[in-house]
This record gives sequence, C-alpha cells and structure tokens, in this order.
Amino acid sequence: MHIQALVSADGILLGISCKLQLFFINLASVPGRQLVNSPTAAILERWQIVLTNTQNNKFKSNQTMKIFITILATIITTISFSQENDFSKNELIVEFKDSNYKNKSKLFKSNKRLNTINDSLKLDSFEIIGNKKSKKTFILKFKNELEIKSIIEVYSNTNLFNYVEPNYIGKGHGYLQTTPNDPFFLSRQWSHFNNGSFSLSLSTNDADIDTDLAWDITQGDPNLIVAILDTGIKLNHPEFSGRIVSGYDFVNGDTNPSDDQGHGTNVAGIALAKGSNSIGYAGVNWNSKIMACKVLDNNNSGFYSWWADAIYFAVDNGAKVINLSTGGNNSSTLLENAINYAYNNNVSIVVSTGNQNSTIQYPAKYTNAIAVGSTNSNDIRSNPFFWSTTSGSNYGPELDFVAPGNYIYGLSHTSNTNYNSYWGGTSQAAPHLTGVISLLLSVNPSLTVNQIRLILQQSSQDLVGDNFDTVGWDQYYGFGRINAFNAISNPLLSNTEYYTESKNLKIFPNPISRESSFSISGLEPNINYDIKMVSLDGKIVKEINNIKTDGILKIENKYLQSGIYIRLHAKVVNG
Repeated sequence: MHIQALVSADGILLGISCKLQLFFINLASVPGRQLVNSPTAAILERWQIVLTNTQNNKFKSNQTMKIFITILATIITTISFSQENDFSKNELIVEFKDSNYKNKSKLFKSNKRLNTINDSLKLDSFEIIGNKKSKKTFILKFKNELEIKSIIEVYSNTNLFNYVEPNYIGKGHGYLQTTPNDPFFLSRQWSHFNNGSFSLSLSTNDADIDTDLAWDITQGDPNLIVAILDTGIKLNHPEFSGRIVSGYDFVNGDTNPSDDQGHGTNVAGIALAKGSNSIGYAGVNWNSKIMACKVLDNNNSGFYSWWADAIYFAVDNGAKVINLSTGGNNSSTLLENAINYAYNNNVSIVVSTGNQNSTIQYPAKYTNAIAVGSTNSNDIRSNPFFWSTTSGSNYGPELDFVAPGNYIYGLSHTSNTNYNSYWGGTSQAAPHLTGVISLLLSVNPSLTVNQIRLILQQSSQDLVGDNFDTVGWDQYYGFGRINAFNAISNPLLSNTEYYTESKNLKIFPNPISRESSFSISGLEPNINYDIKMVSLDGKIVKEINNIKTDGILKIENKYLQSGIYIRLHAKVVNG
C-alpha cells in the first residue's frame, strides 16, 4: 500500500492518493465529494466528518491533518489484512503515563488531539479497569468494529500512554466427559489416593499428591479465602455450603457469579469441595472460604480485561490464593500488571499452562504466576488428554510444577446430586496446587509467595514421570509433581507442629502377628511424641499422645485387623 498527501503551505489538504493492490483512491479538496469506483468508499464514509467540519477545507492544524492521514491509512489496511478473532473488535486497553494531571479521565475530552481521534473513531464509552487505585488504565469501547491492531498505532502516536493493546480473549483449560456411576473416593479420586486400580487410564501406585496424609495435619483454615476466577460456581451446591463469600460476575457486571458452563464448578470442587460429609467428592481443602469471580462466559471464553479486574478485586477483598484456569496466546501488559499486583500484595496466583501440547500460554508465562501442567494417573505428563489425540499439557521454560489433571471427576453446575462427570486439562491440575497452597497457608498464614514457591520446589516429587522427567527442574515436569503431605511437612514450616513420616521409623516384626505386640523404632530418645497409625483409606487406627521413649516404643496389638496396611506418623510435642 502506498499513500501520498498533497498539502499546501497553509495546511490545506489538496488531495490524497492511495494505491492498494489494483485500486486507486482520489480524494479531492471539495468537502463531501463522493468516492467512486472504490471498494473502500463505505469504509471511508465515516471519516468525511473530519473534512466537512473544517472551514474552507482547512485542517485546524498540521497535527490534526496528520491524525486524519494516519486514521485513513489505518482504515484502508482492513482490505489487505484480516481481523484476528482472539481479541475484541470494538475495544481497546490504554494506560496513561504518570503525570501531574490527576484526573486522567478528563483527558479524553480536554486533550484536543485525543478528542479528535475519539470522535472520529466513534468512541462510545470508557471506564477505569485494572488497578482502581491508580486510576490510569481504561477500556475504550467503540460503537463499531474496527481494525484494532492498526488503531493501536493511532493512539500510541499521541505519546499519552504507557501502553495500548487489544482486549484479548482467552479460554478455560478443561474439557468435560460423562460416565456411568461407580464408587467415589477410592475408585475415582486417584489424584488424592492412587493404589494403581483407577480404571479409565493406566495407573501407577502412589502416583498421587498424598492429600490423604496431609489431611491428618489440616483440612483447611475456615478463615482463609481462596478465589476461583472461572465460569463462576454453583453457589448453592452442598459441597460449598456455608463457605461462599461475596464475589463478582465480571462477564455480566453483577454480583451473582453463578456458573452457566460447568468449568468453574468443577475447578472449585477440586480445590475446595467439603470432605467427610458423606456426599460427592473431597476437595484438597475442606473448610476455607470460597470467593467466586466469573471471568469466563458460557462458551468458556473471556476477555483479559475481565481476568485483570478479577485479580485486583480478589486481592483487594482478602483472597490469599487465586486460581486462574485460563489462558490465551497473546501477551498483555494489563494482565501482567495484575499478576504482579497479586505478587506484590503477597497473594499466590496459580495458572494453568494450556492444553495445546505446545508452548505455555499467558498469563502462566509471566514470572510471578505459578504455572502448572498436568499429569496422568501413571505420573506421566498428560499427552494427550482423553478428549483429543492432538492435545497435551503445555511445557516450556516457564513451567513450575505439574499436578494430576486428566480424568478428574468433579461436581456438576446443573445438579447437586450428579457426580458422574469427569474433566481433563491443565485447568484441573491448577486447583490441586491452589488447594495445597491454601493448606500451607492454613498451617502458617504468614508464609510469603516466595517461601511457598520454595516449599513446593523442595517438596515436589522428581523423577516420577517418563524419560523426559530429568533430575531437577525440566521443561516437561518443572520441579516435579506436587505432593501435599511433603509440602506440609517441609522444614520451612518448623515454627508450627506437623506430622512427619520418617524413613527412619520402622515397625517390627513385619508382618505383625495378631497375638503379639509390636514395636516402633527410629524415634529420638527423651522427646515427647504424638503417634498416629492411619490405614490406607485414611481411617485412624490408633493414637498415642504425649509419650516419651528411649527410641523404641512397644505397643500391644489390640487394634489391627488381619490384612490391614498402615502408615505411621509421629509428631514432636513441644520441641
């Protein structure tokens, strides 16, 4: 495309010649002259106001003339460049530069150059988004669809803004499947307890996050708030009863973040469904409060502006950990600033990496997001997921951890009694980690985001996957598959009491004769312990509290039935 403008010394626009492919456009200086023999006539018609409103065809300044020429060039490019579909076609995100002018919203009218652009593009409305405290980030909404990526240049050239970008669209990272009914916890929730018998995919014993052991320590602080940014949740589901705090629907602009798609209810249930209530499933955290923020519509899609606003909302309203099981292909300053805002306010934000078996999507790609990929029930990276042979857990240098994410049963957004659906995706992996972080904060609320990262890095299980799971960090498994019990037992939590399943603890004789006593060795002498024996299905077999030994504890066998396997836990008391 080639554009020429002929301008007199006193600023009169004499003509513009634009050559685009095989078409020529000639615009003379006569106001309102009809454009003929041009496929762009309809496109250019809305710009004639810029000419007809000027006296004697004069532009009021050379600056205004340049704006017009830039806009004209922008609109013509719509013929040769197709509009992408991963951002809004009538919205724009801008952030004003810092200045002494406090009320930046008035600049839309007081700045003549900006006002001319807004009027020419038929700006319909604008509102503050993102960080409401700084009041310098706005979403602009236009009456008509525009060639947004070219319009960005027009606004950027005003030199008023730190950045100008589209309002990108992203999607949730989970997909749904429905199956017949069968037993729940032991047969379905392999991510918590995996004995290798899960029937829907190849399974490996102990390819789980040992949540059943972590629950012996904490089931979640009822005063902690966990934010779920998703399609909303089923607010009246009994698994969430009594734990919902005020959230917001950023899709429809109201205070009712109900789920009209299903993705969010499933994600919330993985992290936060009530446990030991004789119904449904157990989430990682049974007790903490749930803040639902609806940022995805009934097509499981959402604008970045919704996601950013929800992050600021969650942080400002007391959430201590945020789950965002969404992603898009485009980088956004607005969204990265929101992620950084959470980090700077000591709020962990867990983000799914995406399901394209490719590079990690945004915002998981950002440094201060905790990026989570997915594993199967045999501890192998999900590649593919059950719903597509070309799918797979995204990987790359930004990956932090992996967690169970394929064939994850969960709650329904349309029923309080239907537990027959399972999902698969990194969307399902992320809430496992969100739940674990909430358990860490339940044990020690003063943990920083950096301390939480370090605990997770030290406690995740390495070398449990395939040959791509190499020693230490790698791009396919990150620091490893998360382990809730290892995290809760990490020495960084030594200022609190916690159970430890020590490799030094041994029971003998093994197996135990039903008629005899048995002994536990490996205890430190002259230290008081609380001892707990737990069956593999999580039931407490025997507790012995505040006992001091010489290193060996002898116990009469009155408690164990034939064929039972137990795990042994010891907690140091006052020391």
